[in-house]
Amino acid sequence: MNLATGRRGGAGYPAGVSSEQTPRTDGAAPAEGADARPARLTAAAALAGLEGLALVAGGAWMLVGGLTGHPDDRTQAVTGGVTLIVLALLPLIAARGLLARRGWSRGPAVITQIMALPVAYNLLQADSVAIPAGIVLAVVAVAALVLIVNPETTRALGIRGPGRPKG
Repeated sequence: MNLATGRRGGAGYPAGVSSEQTPRTDGAAPAEGADARPARLTAAAALAGLEGLALVAGGAWMLVGGLTGHPDDRTQAVTGGVTLIVLALLPLIAARGLLARRGWSRGPAVITQIMALPVAYNLLQADSVAIPAGIVLAVVAVAALVLIVNPETTRALGIRGPGRPKG
């Protein structure tokens, strides 16, 4: 907002147009889908968000079970539940950043997937119903990694490769 005039808009921009927006001077409407979020980026955000929600659900289950049930170690159950809920913030924040096309969100999204792979491996080593969960987690983590490092996603996030000039 321009303090002198009380109007929104940057230097040389009409009211209602911020300096982050580029006004069209030729009077033509913007091309359909010109600023559309790529489907790969949306899918990567959805997978990261799904992982975050799964962590929240698992943490809540541990926390409630630790507080209301009869666990072997109540303190450990409560601590584990709170830890999972706090860890859920990383993929949830990354998912929100990916949806908003923020370049910083790629790092937390990649870290989330890399952390999920050893967890999936450990679940696959179990002789129980954890094996299907390990398969699902491994597929989701690998799919999300592929989507996040895709060149189309990288361009949409405004990340330039090494040796590439700005602009």
